[in-house]
Amino acid sequence: MTNPVVQCSGVWKIFGNNAKAALQAIREQGFSKSEILKKYGAVTAVADVSFSVAEGEIFCIMGLSGSGKSTLIRHINRLVEPTDGEIIVAGRNVSRLNNSQLRDLRSRSVGMVFQNMALLPHRSVQDNVALSLELRGVGRAQRLQTAKEKLELVGLEEWASRYPDELSGGMKQRVGLARAMAADPEILLMDEPFSALDPLIRRQLQQQFLELAKLVKKTTVFITHDLDEAIRLGTHIAIMKDGRFVQVGTPEEIVTEPADEYVADFVKGISRLELVTARKIMTPIPHPSATTHHNGATVLATDKIGTIIDLATHHSGDITVMDDNRPVGTISRRDLLVGIRG
Repeated sequence: MTNPVVQCSGVWKIFGNNAKAALQAIREQGFSKSEILKKYGAVTAVADVSFSVAEGEIFCIMGLSGSGKSTLIRHINRLVEPTDGEIIVAGRNVSRLNNSQLRDLRSRSVGMVFQNMALLPHRSVQDNVALSLELRGVGRAQRLQTAKEKLELVGLEEWASRYPDELSGGMKQRVGLARAMAADPEILLMDEPFSALDPLIRRQLQQQFLELAKLVKKTTVFITHDLDEAIRLGTHIAIMKDGRFVQVGTPEEIVTEPADEYVADFVKGISRLELVTARKIMTPIPHPSATTHHNGATVLATDKIGTIIDLATHHSGDITVMDDNRPVGTISRRDLLVGIRG
């Protein structure tokens, strides 16, 4: 297993003048968030959070407003200083970096995309995308060529000479993504980049981002308050509440095995058709082997419920689930209905 690209261990962030004393009271006396606010006038934004993100993974952190997700992501490039804990980014302990090293991390290793793109209105689209390279001292010809390539990736090459006030909201988001990628960072931090957009544009940008993620293989930490978005984009999802992670898992695990009622309430309206696999709903075959006999229709263990439904409409019997060219389970009509209902 490769080392994680991003690793946070026991991260705490308490805002207020008495943050250290408040943290000590939490650890030694078990004070709650409301008790800390009342006694110390301090706000517990992130509480003992640990996670790691593998190379090329899209790690989605989701929760309601005030859950601490945006504060947490800002620890990764040290826009926020932790009260306690350790953050390792691309093999470097972020808390130990001096100002010069921190600027280098932000300009070369980590790109960030916010909900508000903050494009410079007096610069063209191409010059906005090239900004990080300009600050790094890259020559004009090279940085404009790089900006052109990134604009082509997001489908805005024809808008290179236009200005931000000529763009729609979705186009500005794509410029922001191109700007973040222009520096060729190892890691992308995305803080609710699509949340202010209309549903259709939002879905189009989600799909474009997924295609880009496969193409450029960037390790991404993605913040959202929308579970549909997290499930669609995330390799893994963390559900956050009151500054803590309630559950971390794959989209399928989050939906089919919620850790508590809070998570169950989040996922109860989610469609399982393109999420839950045959392996999850099948009845296993005891001691399967390559010679185990099977009849009728078959699906792969990784096929989703939607695919199985399409097959079941043409076959009346049980469906055999195959894995590595051997039958490992069966799916009856009842298995399928239970899988759909949850």
